Amino acid sequence: MNLEDRLNTELAELDALGLRRRRRVLDSPCGRLATVDGRELLNFASNDYLGLAANRDIAQAMADGALLWGAGSGASHLVSGHLAPHEALESEIAAFTGFPRALTLSTGYLANLAVTPTLAGRGAAVFADKLNHASLIDAMQLAKANGAEVQRYPHNDVAALERLLAASPAGTKLIVTDAVFSMDGDLAPLPLLFQLAERFNAWLVIDDAHGFGVLGPHGRGSLAHFNLPAHPRILLMGTLGKAAGVGGAFVAGSELAIDYLLNKARSYIFTTAAPPAVACALRRSLAIIDAGEALRAALFANIGRLRDGLAALRWPLLPSLTAIQPLIVGDNAAAVALSAALRERGLWVPAIRPPTVPKGTARLRISVSAAHTADDIDRLVATLKELA
Repeated sequence: MNLEDRLNTELAELDALGLRRRRRVLDSPCGRLATVDGRELLNFASNDYLGLAANRDIAQAMADGALLWGAGSGASHLVSGHLAPHEALESEIAAFTGFPRALTLSTGYLANLAVTPTLAGRGAAVFADKLNHASLIDAMQLAKANGAEVQRYPHNDVAALERLLAASPAGTKLIVTDAVFSMDGDLAPLPLLFQLAERFNAWLVIDDAHGFGVLGPHGRGSLAHFNLPAHPRILLMGTLGKAAGVGGAFVAGSELAIDYLLNKARSYIFTTAAPPAVACALRRSLAIIDAGEALRAALFANIGRLRDGLAALRWPLLPSLTAIQPLIVGDNAAAVALSAALRERGLWVPAIRPPTVPKGTARLRISVSAAHTADDIDRLVATLKELA
């Protein structure tokens, strides 16, 4: 079979399984309303948890930054692409998260690829939650290619992780986990994981993509939510294109750890720095997040309203108290059909299918935002009840 035949065959197989994906083009900014294929839809599909993606102050900061600093950075951070806005943003993220130092990268994927493979080389051991994000899984595979031993423990199973750590003779150990799991919306037991990291002298690598800006006092994230310290054995990754509303990511940690990543992490060293205007926008976003208790209160009120409204639905909601509210449908085709039926009624809620989630757990991933109104939530609830 030649290459084209193989590709066509595999795409046909995806069609048959209800797993083929296609993009949709928006003719509007990211917000509670989205114009998609010429139709205005109420948007429950984005990760814009605080409604900041189209915030005018943030957009103005980006525009002003572009006029002052230009459109691009011109090089990697270590050559000539580390401009004053990048430096200022890193200092402010470090202060915001409580860590001595932070490093910014262009995407969360690059940030996760920077940490685990760099710290875990030959003779090291990586212990990763089975429901970690794809970027963490790929980072784990890169660490394995570097000679590290890799083991995955059952989701949030602290006892199983403890047994694996106790049995490992590795001199360097990394516990790697999402803080908020992106398809289930539940939280990792970070206090217990930190206790194990202390007991077994391990690094604790936390991906807080969906907690940063949302959880904890002032939106400082999952560590603050659990009142955990910015400890030298913790490396905290956060993305800046979800609750922060812009783009990029950071890794925060000790002076030693961040300096090591700056010098050794390939996905940091060998990529052009993000445009400085993005850093300007993110500095404004960070200030809004810091003062954003009203936004977070609105978000959590919407989450509670949605969960109360869907409590008796025949499709169960997973037990999530975060902005990610998964409605389990089960069958791939049924999940796609339910998503399509909502879209016909003016509601955009994506169907999520394997391999993103385990087989037999296809779902609607309802993303709640502070920008949604009570009427928006009630409309989604009423429509789902009608379709059920």
